[in-house]
Amino acid sequence: MDYAAVARQLLISALPILIAITFHEVSHGFVAYKLGDSTAKMLGRLTLNPLASIDLFGTILLPIMTYLLTGLVFGYAKPVPINPMNFKNPRKGMALSAVAGPVTNIVLALISVILLKLIIAPLAMTSPDTISETILQPVIMILKASIQINVILAVVNMIPIPPLDGGRVLVGLLPSRQAMTFSKIEPFGFIIVLVLFYTGIASYIITPLFIFFMKLFRMF
Repeated sequence: MDYAAVARQLLISALPILIAITFHEVSHGFVAYKLGDSTAKMLGRLTLNPLASIDLFGTILLPIMTYLLTGLVFGYAKPVPINPMNFKNPRKGMALSAVAGPVTNIVLALISVILLKLIIAPLAMTSPDTISETILQPVIMILKASIQINVILAVVNMIPIPPLDGGRVLVGLLPSRQAMTFSKIEPFGFIIVLVLFYTGIASYIITPLFIFFMKLFRMF
């Protein structure tokens, strides 16, 4: 394994990952706040300071381990606390708060595409070589990483297994009885997701959605 290449890739990905997970988590809390739950605000989690969203294992150690073992980056941030009892409609409120995360990541990916195609790439073509190589090329690599990381984060969270966002959206859409039954798997959800990744089953969900969004962004 080329450890220098791995270290370079991790350095390039560090900033996009921090931005992606920070905005992802803040969006959950912000939508919840707008729907009547001020838990995240009272606990100081409605902040764009990435330190508030970093989990030592989930945000730092797990992504490095999964990248070294599989070539893929998988991890999680410190969840924003939400109390569904503060919503007028708890299931609907949780579903809307949950979907805000993936939607935010898709918006961040789109912003990265726009910055790359309309500003940075044209500048790289017209700037002196020294500026292009030392400043603009690294920015291009970071923006490309941002597109992929945000799409992957959105798509992974769309897997319909609680506590992932897709699972919580599904709980909000199911009839009450089925939703209550389905929500009981949440304590085992993380283990189920790891099994889906280990067996490759998750790729049947992630890969088509990832390809769809990447093709959509290439249209720009």
